[in-house]
Amino acid sequence: MPEPSDKLLAVRAGEGDEAAFELLVRRHSGQLLSLATRLLGSRADAEDAVQDAFVSAWRRLPEFRADAAFSTWMYRIVTNRCLNLLRARRPTQDLSTVPELSAPEHAASPVRAAESTEVVRALSDALDGLTPEQRACWVLRELHGLSYEEIADVTHISQQAVRGRIFRARRYLTEAMGAWR
Repeated sequence: MPEPSDKLLAVRAGEGDEAAFELLVRRHSGQLLSLATRLLGSRADAEDAVQDAFVSAWRRLPEFRADAAFSTWMYRIVTNRCLNLLRARRPTQDLSTVPELSAPEHAASPVRAAESTEVVRALSDALDGLTPEQRACWVLRELHGLSYEEIADVTHISQQAVRGRIFRARRYLTEAMGAWR
């Protein structure tokens, strides 16, 4: 039997079906947690933001327009929550909270490990130099693969504004990461 669609689950959850909402949470929490972690730079803050977003979504499900994708709606709620947190405080990303990809044993060396750590630190510092709005658009595009149209829908701005923010973010990151080319 095929899995029920997000649209059907959202309608059922909007009618009070907790099991349907639980399935939506399980289905989308990983991607949303990844987005929030990348935007906030803290796994703990990201978990709080995603949890708050799902609580907000549960309360607002009767308002959900079934013509929109549930995932896009949740991206919007999580992104807005993260942007509000970022605006309230200027983030500093603790590198100990960022999972570091490990190289295979045969490819690992102290020099490569040191370079990898430095690149992660440089990218983290560069991302901190972006405005929260630029960072959100860049993360949604480059790390989550959303289209300009989807990002515009998530952030409630025009596609032209999305393109501008991503362009400025890319230009800034290119300059900031110039030493690592």
